[in-house]
Amino acid sequence: MSQNKNALIRYKTIDKCLQNKYRQWTLEDLIECCSQALEEYEGRQIPISKRTIQMDIQMMRSEKLGYNAPIVVYDKKYYKYEDEDFSITDIPLTETDMNVLTETVSMLKQFKDFSLFNDVSDILQRLEDKIYAEKSHTKPVIYLDKNENLKGLHYLDEIYQAIIKKMVLIITYKSFKSREETKFHFHPFILKEFNNRWFLIGKKKASQPVTNLALDRIISIDYDFSLTYLEEDFDAESYYKNVIGVTVNSGLQPRRIELWIDADNAPYVLTKPLHPTQRLIQENEDKSIIIHLFIIPNYEMERLLLGFGCGIKILRPEGFRKRMKEILQKALAKYDESDLTV
Repeated sequence: MSQNKNALIRYKTIDKCLQNKYRQWTLEDLIECCSQALEEYEGRQIPISKRTIQMDIQMMRSEKLGYNAPIVVYDKKYYKYEDEDFSITDIPLTETDMNVLTETVSMLKQFKDFSLFNDVSDILQRLEDKIYAEKSHTKPVIYLDKNENLKGLHYLDEIYQAIIKKMVLIITYKSFKSREETKFHFHPFILKEFNNRWFLIGKKKASQPVTNLALDRIISIDYDFSLTYLEEDFDAESYYKNVIGVTVNSGLQPRRIELWIDADNAPYVLTKPLHPTQRLIQENEDKSIIIHLFIIPNYEMERLLLGFGCGIKILRPEGFRKRMKEILQKALAKYDESDLTV
């Protein structure tokens, strides 16, 4: 057990002792109680010196931990709380405490649809009540990007439960490219969030590759309890190691993508790499840079790079450079058309 944890146990023990106003507490009494408390937690005896408890009392009296405990000595021998109703477990929240708790509650509530967090929902409610009682009209200073109107979010917990319970799903699905709905069995492995959208990763059959399904394209979910769940050792970190986003084109190997970034965008790309494999190759006199990525090309990567507009240029490989150039030329042609109707 860490020394910090030991100290907290001693503080709580001293506090519990001094709350008992019907007994006189000497330093030796406090040492004995703290020793018993530590032995209960550690399962072995831990010697505690008189100086340790004296330092604990000084720390509890100070502002360092926010306790400001009114511990006094009377008859030159006994310790007590000057305020008989005081306890270190009932100290008021500071301004910093309330701000931190406000933001923590706000962030945890983003996951309110997961049953995983049901056990803490009551705690969150009590925290909110405490914060409101201490300080109303508190505005959060952290804002998380979210889209509560995104379709399919209500499937999050149902799918989560199916994954941990290893259940085979029957999914009715309609992709953006399909005209008709399709129904198929699906063995769910993980849930993945990317760019404020949620995806279900798994397999339709053991012989088929891992695929992803966008939750906002799922029409309905059912279960097949007669089908055995695929027990695959799916390693998400390894699977997504060489891609941006969620699409992994099976059969393709990572390749070196070399990019020129203009001076305006270079600081952003350097401080927030496009991918963990990003490496700086060259810094130019005009403050532009050349970097390379070692990744598998996919749809999400193309969207990311196209988002830089004229601030980025693909140098190699030639095939990818040509493809991106054609996409940009088609986009430019849209602006050259005389027909402005939509």
